[in-house]
Amino acid sequence: MSLRRYLQLDVFAHRIGAGNPLAVVFDAQGLDDAAMQSFAAWMHLPETVFLLPPQDGADYRVRIFTPTRELDFAGHPSVGAAWAVLDARRVPAGCEAMVQQCAAGSLPVRIVHDATGPRVSVRTPRARPLSVEPDRAALQAILRDLPAGALKPALWDNGARWWLAEVEDARALREWRPELAAIAALGGDALGLALFAPGDVAGCARTVRAFCPADGFAEDPVTGSANAAIASALLAAGRLSAGDSYSASQGREVGRDGRVELSVDEAGEVWVGGRVQAVIRGSVEW
Repeated sequence: MSLRRYLQLDVFAHRIGAGNPLAVVFDAQGLDDAAMQSFAAWMHLPETVFLLPPQDGADYRVRIFTPTRELDFAGHPSVGAAWAVLDARRVPAGCEAMVQQCAAGSLPVRIVHDATGPRVSVRTPRARPLSVEPDRAALQAILRDLPAGALKPALWDNGARWWLAEVEDARALREWRPELAAIAALGGDALGLALFAPGDVAGCARTVRAFCPADGFAEDPVTGSANAAIASALLAAGRLSAGDSYSASQGREVGRDGRVELSVDEAGEVWVGGRVQAVIRGSVEW
């Protein structure tokens, strides 16, 4: 076995401990699918990423695993992986753009450098609503204590699948106690259920919570793919336009304070980004 460089990051975190943890394994060539999946299961973090030599003109290639499955795309792993590549100086210092290769394709990355370090944004795969009809009675039972917002609940796919539902009141969403077994049984091969409401934190336009009990986590601290899917749903409904941007607050219910930055470019593509903090640096043998 060989030692590989390892980072553990806190993603969407304006300070250490505020975001979502991510394991990053460098130079993962030589690890097969089973080894990557078993390491991700052993870590039992929301996601673990493995960095590999790039292909097709990309700057780096990434594979993304939860403890139970591989994902084509996920937000906080993509943002964290780009930050890790910058931190390891595997691209020229001060670069402002990269390309990430993942199972969902080649995704552009933007970097803004300021006094606190690089702030990374990744263009997400174009999201689409799926024609999977939920069990309306089951969804109504899950959401019965919440005041419904304008958008009808639906399943969205942007490389990760999420059931999305809008809630009218942020306080009601903050105080909600879900029935996790019912969420796990929703189906559609979804990671879980993401709910959003108007923002109740200064500087944040939306409040978000995401539940993924079928994947081993009652509540995800801060979720890039779900936030990007929400932005796509709002864009499709005419509530966002090209050039719009906003921040979302997520994680306070589990002791975090994540901030996710969403934007829509002139082509109508959704970008997700935020701050990243390094917490652990070392090596891994697996």
